Amino acid sequence: MKILYVDLEYDYGIKERGKNIIGLDGFKKGFEKLGHEVVMFFYDSYLENIEPMQKKLIDFADKIKPDMIFFSLFKNQFKIDTLAYLKSNYITVNWFGDDQWRFDNFTYKYAKHFTYCVTTDKFSIQKYKDIGQEKVIYSQWGAIDSHTIPKFQGYKYDVSFVGGFHPYRKWFIDSLKERGIEIEAFGNGWENGPLSNDEMNRLFASSKINLNISNSNSYDMRYLLSHWKAIPLLIKSKKNASQIKARNFEIPYFRGFELSDYMPTLENYFDIGKEIVCYNNVDEAEILIKYYLDNENEREKIKERGHIKALHNHGYIHRLKDVLEQIR
Repeated sequence: MKILYVDLEYDYGIKERGKNIIGLDGFKKGFEKLGHEVVMFFYDSYLENIEPMQKKLIDFADKIKPDMIFFSLFKNQFKIDTLAYLKSNYITVNWFGDDQWRFDNFTYKYAKHFTYCVTTDKFSIQKYKDIGQEKVIYSQWGAIDSHTIPKFQGYKYDVSFVGGFHPYRKWFIDSLKERGIEIEAFGNGWENGPLSNDEMNRLFASSKINLNISNSNSYDMRYLLSHWKAIPLLIKSKKNASQIKARNFEIPYFRGFELSDYMPTLENYFDIGKEIVCYNNVDEAEILIKYYLDNENEREKIKERGHIKALHNHGYIHRLKDVLEQIR
Protein backbone atom coordinates (compact mmCIF):
# COMPACT_ATOMS: atom_id res chain seq x y z
CA MET A 1 0.00 0.00 0.00
CA LYS A 2 1.20 3.52 -0.80
CA ILE A 3 0.77 5.89 2.16
CA LEU A 4 1.07 9.66 1.90
CA TYR A 5 2.16 10.74 5.37
CA VAL A 6 1.52 14.41 6.25
CA ASP A 7 3.44 15.61 9.29
CA LEU A 8 6.09 17.98 10.62
CA GLU A 9 9.72 17.18 9.83
CA TYR A 10 11.02 18.85 13.00
CA ASP A 11 9.85 18.77 16.60
CA TYR A 12 7.03 21.35 16.85
CA GLY A 13 8.19 22.54 13.41
CA ILE A 14 11.32 24.10 14.94
CA LYS A 15 14.54 23.00 13.25
CA GLU A 16 16.67 23.81 16.31
CA ARG A 17 14.73 21.24 18.36
CA GLY A 18 15.78 18.42 16.03
CA LYS A 19 13.83 15.92 13.96
CA ASN A 20 10.27 14.84 14.72
CA ILE A 21 11.40 11.47 16.03
CA ILE A 22 7.93 10.05 16.78
CA GLY A 23 6.75 10.92 13.27
CA LEU A 24 9.82 9.77 11.37
CA ASP A 25 11.16 6.86 13.44
CA GLY A 26 7.84 5.85 14.98
CA PHE A 27 5.06 6.21 12.41
CA LYS A 28 7.03 6.34 9.14
CA LYS A 29 9.40 3.48 9.91
CA GLY A 30 6.53 1.54 11.51
CA PHE A 31 4.56 1.67 8.27
CA GLU A 32 7.66 0.70 6.30
CA LYS A 33 8.42 -2.25 8.60
CA LEU A 34 4.89 -3.47 7.87
CA GLY A 35 5.77 -3.48 4.17
CA HIS A 36 4.16 -0.24 3.00
CA GLU A 37 5.57 2.50 0.79
CA VAL A 38 5.60 5.86 2.57
CA VAL A 39 5.79 9.22 0.77
CA MET A 40 6.27 12.26 3.03
CA PHE A 41 4.66 15.69 2.83
CA PHE A 42 6.23 18.01 5.41
CA TYR A 43 4.41 21.21 6.31
CA ASP A 44 6.90 22.94 8.66
CA SER A 45 7.57 25.75 6.18
CA TYR A 46 3.86 26.56 5.98
CA LEU A 47 3.19 27.03 9.69
CA GLU A 48 3.13 30.82 9.30
CA ASN A 49 1.48 30.89 5.86
CA ILE A 50 -1.00 28.11 5.19
CA GLU A 51 -2.52 29.43 1.96
CA PRO A 52 -0.07 27.99 -0.60
CA MET A 53 0.05 24.64 1.19
CA GLN A 54 -3.59 23.78 0.51
CA LYS A 55 -3.21 23.49 -3.26
CA LYS A 56 0.28 21.98 -3.01
CA LEU A 57 -0.97 19.12 -0.85
CA ILE A 58 -3.95 18.46 -3.09
CA ASP A 59 -1.80 18.54 -6.24
CA PHE A 60 0.79 16.28 -4.60
CA ALA A 61 -1.84 13.75 -3.56
CA ASP A 62 -3.43 13.74 -7.02
CA LYS A 63 0.00 13.22 -8.55
CA ILE A 64 1.11 10.23 -6.48
CA LYS A 65 -2.42 8.79 -5.92
CA PRO A 66 -1.90 7.15 -2.52
CA ASP A 67 -4.03 4.34 -1.14
CA MET A 68 -4.24 6.23 2.15
CA ILE A 69 -3.31 9.67 3.51
CA PHE A 70 -2.18 9.61 7.13
CA PHE A 71 -2.14 12.95 8.96
CA SER A 72 -0.74 14.13 12.24
CA LEU A 73 -2.42 17.52 12.67
CA PHE A 74 -0.53 20.07 14.73
CA LYS A 75 -2.75 23.15 14.80
CA ASN A 76 -5.04 24.79 12.26
CA GLN A 77 -2.81 24.45 9.22
CA PHE A 78 -5.28 22.57 7.02
CA LYS A 79 -8.52 24.09 5.81
CA ILE A 80 -11.75 22.16 5.99
CA ASP A 81 -12.19 22.44 2.21
CA THR A 82 -8.77 20.84 1.69
CA LEU A 83 -9.55 17.94 4.03
CA ALA A 84 -13.01 17.49 2.51
CA TYR A 85 -11.56 17.25 -1.01
CA LEU A 86 -8.96 14.70 0.06
CA LYS A 87 -11.55 12.64 1.95
CA SER A 88 -13.79 12.55 -1.12
CA ASN A 89 -10.97 11.09 -3.23
CA TYR A 90 -8.85 9.05 -0.80
CA ILE A 91 -8.97 7.18 2.50
CA THR A 92 -7.79 9.77 5.02
CA VAL A 93 -6.77 9.15 8.62
CA ASN A 94 -5.68 11.49 11.40
CA TRP A 95 -3.91 10.64 14.63
CA PHE A 96 -5.53 12.68 17.43
CA GLY A 97 -3.11 12.22 20.32
CA ASP A 98 -4.32 14.84 22.80
CA ASP A 99 -8.07 14.35 22.99
CA GLN A 100 -7.93 14.36 26.78
CA TRP A 101 -7.63 18.15 26.60
CA ARG A 102 -7.98 19.09 22.92
CA PHE A 103 -11.18 17.40 21.77
CA ASP A 104 -13.54 20.22 22.72
CA ASN A 105 -11.39 23.03 21.31
CA PHE A 106 -9.66 21.30 18.38
CA THR A 107 -10.61 17.77 17.42
CA TYR A 108 -14.35 18.39 17.05
CA LYS A 109 -13.65 20.91 14.27
CA TYR A 110 -11.86 18.36 12.09
CA ALA A 111 -13.02 14.86 13.05
CA LYS A 112 -15.83 14.55 10.48
CA HIS A 113 -13.52 15.60 7.66
CA PHE A 114 -11.42 12.42 7.82
CA THR A 115 -12.46 8.95 6.74
CA TYR A 116 -11.07 7.54 9.99
CA CYS A 117 -9.95 9.14 13.24
CA VAL A 118 -7.49 7.56 15.65
CA THR A 119 -7.76 8.67 19.28
CA THR A 120 -5.56 7.83 22.26
CA ASP A 121 -8.35 8.74 24.68
CA LYS A 122 -10.85 6.00 25.47
CA PHE A 123 -13.21 8.52 27.01
CA SER A 124 -13.48 10.57 23.81
CA ILE A 125 -14.78 7.74 21.63
CA GLN A 126 -18.40 8.58 22.39
CA LYS A 127 -17.69 12.27 21.71
CA TYR A 128 -16.74 11.35 18.14
CA LYS A 129 -19.94 9.41 17.68
CA ASP A 130 -21.98 12.24 19.15
CA ILE A 131 -20.78 14.57 16.39
CA GLY A 132 -21.39 11.98 13.65
CA GLN A 133 -17.94 10.40 13.23
CA GLU A 134 -18.54 6.66 13.57
CA LYS A 135 -15.19 5.56 12.16
CA VAL A 136 -13.10 6.15 15.25
CA ILE A 137 -10.22 3.82 16.20
CA TYR A 138 -8.88 3.62 19.73
CA SER A 139 -5.09 3.28 19.84
CA GLN A 140 -2.21 4.56 21.95
CA TRP A 141 1.28 6.03 21.85
CA GLY A 142 4.16 3.55 21.91
CA ALA A 143 7.90 3.03 22.02
CA ILE A 144 10.00 3.73 18.94
CA ASP A 145 10.86 0.14 18.12
CA SER A 146 13.17 1.12 15.25
CA HIS A 147 15.71 2.32 17.84
CA THR A 148 18.31 0.01 19.35
CA ILE A 149 17.68 -1.30 22.85
CA PRO A 150 20.78 -0.52 24.93
CA LYS A 151 22.67 -3.25 26.75
CA PHE A 152 22.71 -2.92 30.52
CA GLN A 153 26.14 -1.68 31.60
CA GLY A 154 25.51 -0.79 35.21
CA TYR A 155 23.70 2.04 36.95
CA LYS A 156 24.83 5.66 36.77
CA TYR A 157 21.88 7.36 38.49
CA ASP A 158 19.57 6.52 41.35
CA VAL A 159 16.65 8.52 39.95
CA SER A 160 16.30 10.41 36.66
CA PHE A 161 13.63 12.32 34.79
CA VAL A 162 13.38 13.16 31.07
CA GLY A 163 10.92 15.76 29.83
CA GLY A 164 10.47 19.43 29.09
CA PHE A 165 10.69 21.94 31.91
CA HIS A 166 7.40 22.75 33.64
CA PRO A 167 6.89 24.62 36.93
CA TYR A 168 5.02 21.69 38.48
CA ARG A 169 7.73 19.25 37.45
CA LYS A 170 10.38 21.53 39.00
CA TRP A 171 8.39 21.82 42.24
CA PHE A 172 7.92 18.03 42.31
CA ILE A 173 11.63 17.32 41.77
CA ASP A 174 12.74 20.02 44.21
CA SER A 175 10.37 18.58 46.84
CA LEU A 176 11.96 15.15 46.46
CA LYS A 177 15.45 16.62 46.63
CA GLU A 178 14.54 18.35 49.89
CA ARG A 179 13.64 14.91 51.24
CA GLY A 180 17.09 13.56 50.49
CA ILE A 181 16.51 11.96 47.08
CA GLU A 182 19.11 12.54 44.37
CA ILE A 183 17.49 13.21 40.97
CA GLU A 184 18.90 14.36 37.64
CA ALA A 185 16.48 16.04 35.19
CA PHE A 186 17.08 16.23 31.44
CA GLY A 187 15.20 18.00 28.66
CA ASN A 188 14.53 21.43 27.21
CA GLY A 189 14.66 24.04 29.95
CA TRP A 190 16.63 22.00 32.50
CA GLU A 191 20.24 22.68 33.49
CA ASN A 192 21.37 19.34 32.03
CA GLY A 193 19.73 20.21 28.70
CA PRO A 194 18.09 17.86 26.19
CA LEU A 195 19.32 14.41 25.21
CA SER A 196 19.49 12.70 21.84
CA ASN A 197 17.22 9.69 21.56
CA ASP A 198 20.12 7.28 21.92
CA GLU A 199 21.30 9.16 25.03
CA MET A 200 17.78 9.08 26.45
CA ASN A 201 17.43 5.35 25.90
CA ARG A 202 20.79 4.71 27.57
CA LEU A 203 19.66 6.90 30.47
CA PHE A 204 16.58 4.73 30.97
CA ALA A 205 18.76 1.63 31.22
CA SER A 206 21.36 3.27 33.48
CA SER A 207 18.90 4.72 36.03
CA LYS A 208 17.68 2.61 38.91
CA ILE A 209 14.37 4.50 38.82
CA ASN A 210 12.96 6.50 35.89
CA LEU A 211 10.48 9.06 37.11
CA ASN A 212 7.58 10.06 34.88
CA ILE A 213 5.88 13.35 35.87
CA SER A 214 2.85 14.80 34.14
CA ASN A 215 2.70 18.43 33.02
CA SER A 216 -1.09 18.57 33.36
CA ASN A 217 -2.76 20.80 35.93
CA SER A 218 -2.01 19.99 39.55
CA TYR A 219 -4.28 21.02 42.40
CA ASP A 220 -1.76 20.22 45.13
CA MET A 221 -2.00 23.31 47.36
CA ARG A 222 1.67 23.01 48.25
CA TYR A 223 2.53 23.54 44.60
CA LEU A 224 -0.06 26.27 44.04
CA LEU A 225 1.34 28.25 46.97
CA SER A 226 4.97 27.63 46.00
CA HIS A 227 5.18 30.30 43.29
CA TRP A 228 3.10 33.28 42.26
CA LYS A 229 2.81 31.95 38.67
CA ALA A 230 1.32 28.60 39.69
CA ILE A 231 -2.31 29.71 39.96
CA PRO A 232 -2.30 31.81 36.73
CA LEU A 233 -0.80 28.83 34.90
CA LEU A 234 -3.52 26.60 36.33
CA ILE A 235 -6.22 28.94 35.07
CA LYS A 236 -4.62 29.31 31.63
CA SER A 237 -3.81 25.66 30.92
CA LYS A 238 -6.41 23.35 29.34
CA LYS A 239 -4.58 20.21 30.49
CA ASN A 240 -6.98 19.18 33.23
CA ALA A 241 -6.16 15.46 33.25
CA SER A 242 -3.01 13.36 33.01
CA GLN A 243 -2.72 11.37 29.83
CA ILE A 244 -0.69 8.39 28.69
CA LYS A 245 2.23 9.46 26.52
CA ALA A 246 5.02 7.74 24.62
CA ARG A 247 7.32 7.99 27.65
CA ASN A 248 5.18 5.45 29.51
CA PHE A 249 6.16 2.84 26.93
CA GLU A 250 9.67 4.05 26.10
CA ILE A 251 11.03 3.65 29.63
CA PRO A 252 10.29 -0.09 30.00
CA TYR A 253 10.91 -0.83 26.30
CA PHE A 254 14.47 0.45 26.64
CA ARG A 255 15.15 -1.50 29.85
CA GLY A 256 14.16 1.06 32.46
CA PHE A 257 12.23 0.73 35.72
CA GLU A 258 9.28 3.12 35.49
CA LEU A 259 7.76 5.04 38.39
CA SER A 260 4.93 7.08 36.88
CA ASP A 261 2.10 9.26 38.03
CA TYR A 262 -1.12 7.32 37.49
CA MET A 263 -3.07 8.04 34.29
CA PRO A 264 -6.54 6.66 33.50
CA THR A 265 -6.42 3.34 31.53
CA LEU A 266 -2.69 2.82 32.17
CA GLU A 267 -3.70 -0.49 33.77
CA ASN A 268 -4.90 -1.65 30.33
CA TYR A 269 -1.30 -1.66 29.11
CA PHE A 270 0.73 -2.69 32.16
CA ASP A 271 0.11 -4.68 35.30
CA ILE A 272 0.66 -1.88 37.81
CA GLY A 273 2.83 -3.04 40.69
CA LYS A 274 4.25 -5.95 38.69
CA GLU A 275 5.46 -4.33 35.42
CA ILE A 276 5.57 -0.64 36.33
CA VAL A 277 4.84 1.27 39.54
CA CYS A 278 2.56 4.31 39.99
CA TYR A 279 2.18 7.11 42.52
CA ASN A 280 -0.58 9.67 43.09
CA ASN A 281 1.37 12.52 44.69
CA VAL A 282 4.85 13.59 45.76
CA ASP A 283 4.48 11.90 49.16
CA GLU A 284 3.78 8.51 47.56
CA ALA A 285 6.61 9.07 45.10
CA GLU A 286 9.03 9.61 47.99
CA ILE A 287 7.91 6.41 49.73
CA LEU A 288 8.13 4.34 46.54
CA ILE A 289 11.50 5.72 45.46
CA LYS A 290 13.08 4.96 48.82
CA TYR A 291 11.49 1.51 48.91
CA TYR A 292 12.62 0.43 45.44
CA LEU A 293 16.12 1.84 45.91
CA ASP A 294 16.41 -0.37 49.00
CA ASN A 295 14.74 -3.46 47.48
CA GLU A 296 16.82 -4.16 44.41
CA ASN A 297 15.62 -7.70 43.68
CA GLU A 298 11.96 -6.68 43.61
CA ARG A 299 12.77 -3.62 41.50
CA GLU A 300 14.74 -5.66 38.96
CA LYS A 301 11.95 -8.22 38.59
CA ILE A 302 9.41 -5.46 37.90
CA LYS A 303 11.77 -3.84 35.42
CA GLU A 304 12.26 -7.11 33.50
CA ARG A 305 8.54 -7.89 33.37
CA GLY A 306 7.82 -4.36 32.14
CA HIS A 307 10.50 -4.66 29.47
CA ILE A 308 9.10 -7.94 28.16
CA LYS A 309 5.54 -6.53 28.05
CA ALA A 310 6.63 -3.40 26.18
CA LEU A 311 8.83 -5.37 23.79
CA HIS A 312 6.02 -7.72 22.79
CA ASN A 313 3.08 -5.31 22.82
CA HIS A 314 3.92 -1.63 22.86
CA GLY A 315 6.04 -0.63 19.87
CA TYR A 316 4.71 1.53 17.06
CA ILE A 317 4.62 -1.48 14.79
CA HIS A 318 2.03 -3.01 17.14
CA ARG A 319 -0.05 0.18 17.14
CA LEU A 320 0.00 0.67 13.37
CA LYS A 321 -0.66 -2.97 12.58
CA ASP A 322 -3.80 -2.83 14.71
CA VAL A 323 -4.94 0.48 13.18
CA LEU A 324 -4.50 -0.78 9.62
CA GLU A 325 -6.31 -4.03 10.39
CA GLN A 326 -9.30 -2.06 11.66
CA ILE A 327 -9.27 0.14 8.55
CA ARG A 328 -9.20 -2.91 6.29
